[in-house]
Amino acid sequence: MKKVLFASTALIATASVAAAEVKFSGYGRFGIGYLEDRTGVVTNFVTGVATTTAGGNTLTNTTGVAGSGTTTVTNTTTVATDETILVSRFRLNIDGIAETDGGVRFEARVRLQADENAGNGEANAAGLNGARFSVIYGGLRVDAGNVAGSFDNLANYYGNEPGLENFIGQYSGVDYSFLGYSSTGAGSNAVFFQYAVGDFAFGASYDQATFGLNGVADSADRWDISFTYSFNNFTAAVAYGETSAIGDVVEKQSLAVLTLGAEFGDFSGTIFVADDDVADEDLNGTAYGLSAAYNVGAATTLTFAYGDGSADNDTQQYGIGAIYDLGGGASLRGGIGQSKAGDGDSRLRADFGAQFNF
Repeated sequence: MKKVLFASTALIATASVAAAEVKFSGYGRFGIGYLEDRTGVVTNFVTGVATTTAGGNTLTNTTGVAGSGTTTVTNTTTVATDETILVSRFRLNIDGIAETDGGVRFEARVRLQADENAGNGEANAAGLNGARFSVIYGGLRVDAGNVAGSFDNLANYYGNEPGLENFIGQYSGVDYSFLGYSSTGAGSNAVFFQYAVGDFAFGASYDQATFGLNGVADSADRWDISFTYSFNNFTAAVAYGETSAIGDVVEKQSLAVLTLGAEFGDFSGTIFVADDDVADEDLNGTAYGLSAAYNVGAATTLTFAYGDGSADNDTQQYGIGAIYDLGGGASLRGGIGQSKAGDGDSRLRADFGAQFNF
């Protein structure tokens, strides 16, 4: 009887494992990054500062010798840092997946990620982000938790981004804060819906948020919708979203985006146009950009991106990059470009390194 019971238990456990799975995926990248006039937050030592009380010298958040009359106070400050640093990222996606007998797929994802501190060149510790939950059936998908909204999921929104760190984007003139997936934080606890049938797809998201206004609850909910249509070698997509006003403190904000992407053999390109209405008048206006990629031979791809906007303080970016495929999911990548905010000075940025997918 014990043998029969043990065998039955083992069979049930095996069946349970067969009905669900846990998957790991991600990538690693590392290399050298250059940013002209790089600044960052660093530890600051202030010498020759005496801190006293009625009973004599005292030390609070300081290093030194009590009673010396002079201490070294430690805090933080923003200073010019090394323009060339080591850049890196490790990303591990952990997906739990189960599927019912009726074909309904349930998924949950968390992401473990570690990057360098781009300001001071030091390493950041890895940490898990907020969880995302999904239900998928046929062309229907519903995400809840730390989700990407319609803009973050929009076809060709990001286009081709040159560089190991993808630091140049056609979307640089956009200043609206839309619902996006957070790789290193908790993210927004929101809902995203998408339905795809044939060449057409519809998406929508809703992010509920409550704020206080003079001690009274007020909402600043976000929502957005998108439509995508693919035909021949082209994909056209449009999206619109709004964030509710908070009384008279923050006005209603909105963003409208149109993208067009095309592929012709070894060439692919995207066109980007957007209009954003945000709280800062110097950032309101039309954003525009384009990007392209061209395969040179079987292993090399050249990339280009340009982004700008009509507002006084919009960010302009442009640059080129290259990818050399080493096979086995590994590649060498690099790029060089310029970035400028409003009438500020242009800053040169470049990087080079290796990336491997797993």
